[in-house]
Amino acid sequence: QVQLVESGGGLVQAGGSLRLSCAASGSIFRINAMGWYRQPPGKQRELVATITIVGSINYADSVKGRFTISRDNAKNTVYLQMNSLKPEDTAVYYCNADVTSLGKRREYWGQGTQVTVSS
Repeated sequence: QVQLVESGGGLVQAGGSLRLSCAASGSIFRINAMGWYRQPPGKQRELVATITIVGSINYADSVKGRFTISRDNAKNTVYLQMNSLKPEDTAVYYCNADVTSLGKRREYWGQGTQVTVSS
């Protein structure tokens, strides 16, 4: 089994910054990709950013230029630096990992961390 533990959410004023972290642990052979998704109130979950094992990165248009995703492969950890936050960034942020474990490849999700941006 693989567990993802997120941290770093909270309440911040518009224009402020937050840094999210997500650490993966368990029976991990390889983490193929990690990423962040978010679910705003009353809306569906959406992609924020992803990063592959070789460092290929993809961002949602709404966060380009404001958010930066990075990962530490040695620590099985992914980070999301969020700058210039806007009220519309308010959401529960979920960590996602594409993991090869015990001969199988599947996706795992974290429990979610709340990010609230006040105007």
